[in-house]
Amino acid sequence: MIFTLVFSTVVALAPVPNMGEAPVLVDSLAAAAKLESLDAWEAAALYCAAARNGSTEAQYRLGMLYAFGEGVPENRKMAATLFSSAAGQGHVRAQAMLETIRLGASQLPPCILADVKPERMPEVTPPTLPALNANQQKIARIVRQIALWHDVDPNFALSIARVESQLNPQALSLKSAQGVMQLIPETAERFNVRDAFNATQNIKGGVRYLRWLLDRYQGNVKLVAASYNAGEKAVDRYHGVPPYPETQQYVVKVMRLYPYAQHKLIQRRLGV
Repeated sequence: MIFTLVFSTVVALAPVPNMGEAPVLVDSLAAAAKLESLDAWEAAALYCAAARNGSTEAQYRLGMLYAFGEGVPENRKMAATLFSSAAGQGHVRAQAMLETIRLGASQLPPCILADVKPERMPEVTPPTLPALNANQQKIARIVRQIALWHDVDPNFALSIARVESQLNPQALSLKSAQGVMQLIPETAERFNVRDAFNATQNIKGGVRYLRWLLDRYQGNVKLVAASYNAGEKAVDRYHGVPPYPETQQYVVKVMRLYPYAQHKLIQRRLGV
């Protein structure tokens, strides 16, 4: 099978788990990490070389670049294959991303299979996210990407996140709601979020909850927003938005940012 051949190629190149990276690879990874914010494509090229030489960490980091389209074109299949390989060698963060990306794949970047440069991401002007600072814009990009992976309109997920925490990964409410999507401990456990202050895990849990609510209420934005705030039991009990001032104000705030009665269905999955 193609996947078996591809996966075996990576495993054969990779170090034995728990043996650590060779010093030369550690130096290469450190150099690449510094480059990520300056020139993500150059970082990707270094990660490709390190992965070919057996670095599990490089497989994970290159997978992250392909997952989010940083420096190289976004490609979920390549990202999933890299995460799968690294996870199979005990890389915990790669396993978490493999669960987040929700895809099994068998497509390695050409730069892993041969000594060639990775494809460069075309130069584009990123969309401006109004009224958000640099840190908020970084979190917003993660929200949008994970929402796409779960067939949730990114603008809807982002509206919820903005109302919940203003995109603050360290937000903590008086009711113990945590992180970007303000997950209470019960919801975090329900959607397998181990660290609610880890932005990626938190957003994944919140978006999965939104997807579940969208299915339950057939895309009715008011009911989904009300349920996210007060819980689906309260919405079911009152057959609509509960008469709680906090929840009613919450729904108004969400719908100011997302003024649609029905969720706008996503018709495609990126990279599939």
